[in-house]
Amino acid sequence: MLTRRIGSLEVSVIGVGCNNFGRRLDPEATTKVVDAAIGEGINFFDTADIYGGTKSEEYLGKALGKRRSDVIVATKFGMKVDENRRGARPEYVLQAAEDSLKRLGTDYIDLYQLHEPDPTVPISETLGALDELVKAGKVREIGCSNFTLDQLREADSAAKPKAAHFVSVQNEYSLFHREPELEILPECGSTGMAFLPYFPLANGMLTGKYRKGQPAPDGSRIGSGWHGELLTEKNLDVVEKLIEFAKGCDRTILDLAFSWLLTRPMVASVIAGATSADQVRANANAGTWHLSDLDLETINKIAPVKTS
Repeated sequence: MLTRRIGSLEVSVIGVGCNNFGRRLDPEATTKVVDAAIGEGINFFDTADIYGGTKSEEYLGKALGKRRSDVIVATKFGMKVDENRRGARPEYVLQAAEDSLKRLGTDYIDLYQLHEPDPTVPISETLGALDELVKAGKVREIGCSNFTLDQLREADSAAKPKAAHFVSVQNEYSLFHREPELEILPECGSTGMAFLPYFPLANGMLTGKYRKGQPAPDGSRIGSGWHGELLTEKNLDVVEKLIEFAKGCDRTILDLAFSWLLTRPMVASVIAGATSADQVRANANAGTWHLSDLDLETINKIAPVKTS
């Protein structure tokens, strides 16, 4: 498994999104996914305090056990856990970190990310608390998520010299959502910040499970109403064309989705959720297609970036 860097961290180019842990997966099933990931050379696990109603961190920590130091654990804070646990006030940042450390069963977090901007708190104050965690050895690197270009630049300007600053940004990015190419990816390219795409498979649209003229599979995310607006004739036409292109190269649309993202050097790791060991193994082997310039040109015609 190839690796790329997030600040001082070296992460596998394929990671595991842990949003299913504690939600769709119990502790035993979580452990099977974690075991399979480590067996495939994956060392990057991305979770959050809100995932699985706070159970994701707990299940991940137990599944890792004595292997904690062999992997990179990223988690997030800031979205609403309950009425008292939310936002980016300095005192809450410190408490949220302690809560995550306890649930994870560890004494440090590799990458601690602000899950969303908090407009009620100056970013300088949040960064100050995060720097305190880094200096205390409780956090190794810090990142952000769902930030705009202006918010990234504001955070960079607010970070004090020799203090912790955001080394990564995690925003939605896939063949169906190419907006980051307009501003965020160029900024990452010029500053050296790592980019982490979430929803890299567009909520399953890029797995091949949703096909034109066929009903959505029972129990599937979109089939059960989650982001059902994606199932349009236009989107399904794009899916069919991408499947046909991949098939012509003796590949799958899953291979295409992962490998296309990894053509961007600023993308450090493609983190996708998984509910089984087989799914993890498929994801782990999906990023090995070296797309040519001609391939990328064809893909751009099928799923072009939208400028407005």
